[in-house]
Amino acid sequence: MGWLGSVASFLALAIAGLVIEDAEKVRAAYVAMDLTGWLVIVPLSVASLMTGLVQSLGTPWGLFRHYWVLIKLLLNVLANVVLLLHMKPIGRVARAAAATALASGDLRGLRVQLVADAAAAIVVLIVATTLSVYKPKGRTPYGQRMLAQE
Repeated sequence: MGWLGSVASFLALAIAGLVIEDAEKVRAAYVAMDLTGWLVIVPLSVASLMTGLVQSLGTPWGLFRHYWVLIKLLLNVLANVVLLLHMKPIGRVARAAAATALASGDLRGLRVQLVADAAAAIVVLIVATTLSVYKPKGRTPYGQRMLAQE
């Protein structure tokens, strides 16, 4: 949930950076996004992956027994990879904003991409949270074998 909350604050900063016209506030938004990304979102995403692995191995749900656990693992790994790949454009916009005032058209496509990426990340994290809450039925073939052996 911390990862989801930090991405929501990142989305708010990305929207603010896109729509606010005060150059200092735009600068602050993009510098804050870079800091939030590296100091909050990345550590929380890695922590989410690690705690998920530990919990899956230490609970009856297991890592490979249920499809919903595998789907969450896949979503988490993919989200971590995409996050790390997208930290470079975030840094680019933050450096540009720190160096000079961004006009409304400067790096517009990249700034819109930051909003879209954050919104997509929220959707992925909500799907993962929903899977955790509802735990849909469906065992993997491995999970079926383990159930038969119990």
